[in-house]
Amino acid sequence: MVTESSKNQRRQKFGNILHQSDHAADEEEYHTRISSTSDATPANHDQNSRLSSEINTSLYSTPSYDQSSPCSAPSWDQLASQIPTDLVSPLSGSPWSSHVEMASDSYSYTGLMGSLVREEGHIYSLAATRDMLYTGSDSKSIRVWKNQKEFSGFKSNSGLVKAISIAGERIFTGHQDGKIRMWKVSAKDPSIHKRIGTLPTMKACIKSSIKPSNYVEVRRNRNVVWIRHFDAISSLSLSEDKSLLYSASWDKTIKVWRISDSKCLESIQAHDDAVNTVVAGFDGLVFSGSADGSVKVWRRELQGKGTKHFFSQTLLKQECAVTALAVDPSATILYCGSSDGLVNFWDREKLSHCGILRGHKLAVLCLATAGNLVFTGSADTNICVWKREEGDHICLSVLNGHSGPVKCLAVEEDKVAMGADGYCILYSGSLDKSVKIWRVSPQPAHVQQQQQQITQEAERCAQPRNFPSIHSFSSQNSRVSQRRHF
Repeated sequence: MVTESSKNQRRQKFGNILHQSDHAADEEEYHTRISSTSDATPANHDQNSRLSSEINTSLYSTPSYDQSSPCSAPSWDQLASQIPTDLVSPLSGSPWSSHVEMASDSYSYTGLMGSLVREEGHIYSLAATRDMLYTGSDSKSIRVWKNQKEFSGFKSNSGLVKAISIAGERIFTGHQDGKIRMWKVSAKDPSIHKRIGTLPTMKACIKSSIKPSNYVEVRRNRNVVWIRHFDAISSLSLSEDKSLLYSASWDKTIKVWRISDSKCLESIQAHDDAVNTVVAGFDGLVFSGSADGSVKVWRRELQGKGTKHFFSQTLLKQECAVTALAVDPSATILYCGSSDGLVNFWDREKLSHCGILRGHKLAVLCLATAGNLVFTGSADTNICVWKREEGDHICLSVLNGHSGPVKCLAVEEDKVAMGADGYCILYSGSLDKSVKIWRVSPQPAHVQQQQQQITQEAERCAQPRNFPSIHSFSSQNSRVSQRRHF
């Protein structure tokens, strides 16, 4: 009874912080779990009897921090209905419309390149590979984009798409109904994606159901086989060698799948509350973050043909829910986003805590990394771009363009060229029903402005002139002098 009372108090605290609405239960599929896990089965996720409170990310206010009462802000659907009809895309008759404007050729440019707008449904998951982008929404469909144009799509039978992971020619999608679906790109026609199975497989479920010892109690008078998730899939992650798939769920567990034969090798009772995120890291370590406010480390050990994960340590224990985890490409830093808007990070050596990134007013819902850049997406509708330099982080820029919480981020891997003059392409999915495309430069904002002015000055100098040569030299020297004093 004492524990239950404590949890109720914490849920009320989260509700006040995150501006929950009275009709949060009606928009349950637009949330990120922040407190105790539901004991409802996937079949009745929409029931008002769900025991946990969640982040009502579809009811945040617009990014104006001087508002006296953020709780009174209208929903995103209400805001969208107030947009004048003459501002609506001429392509609005289509479920999706593409508005892509190529950015400046200047490598120092950072900003919005375009938008992929969906007229209905919220964007929950993104995955980028080569020149392809996969988007998942609450319409149960996965859309495929190539060079910022709609290429193809495929649809699952049930369960909104909460996570997407790509392993070669296979695509894994995690759904609200607790299932992981497997898809394969057709060798003859890349626009065709065939469903090749579900995790766990029907054969594995039947085989496991024979032995009573394979059942675990998930609530009073309800048992399920241990290889199945009985609540929503919240996150998917591939191991370093791409041989294992990790799935996190609101049922408090992490399951380990062998990709070669679709077998569930292990089920880890990871947390005391919903597991919001899991990421395979470095040195055979796996990191998990939960609504119970903790970040845990699991050590992978091979045992014969199987694998076993052992609890190693707890990196973080706090009141606020852990909502996102990411490991940088060099596998040296672990980042953790929380519902209080902070991002903690640890380095690889001894997993020591290195600091906190403070750039958001509301919950950090997603993280992504590219080279020495870190991207943090938040319920405050903004994306912060951070650059890591010798252990320190500086905020290069804040990308704002969404009118709803930023739910997912993805970086176009093959276009990551983070050299002195490199840039990367960032995709952001939001509950405002759009995917935005950003070009991000590793240069700080003031350097970008200087580079732009220098480029413009050089272009003016290169223009042909009809003046006498002496005046021309004088004019050029003047420009050189101006550049020196810039």
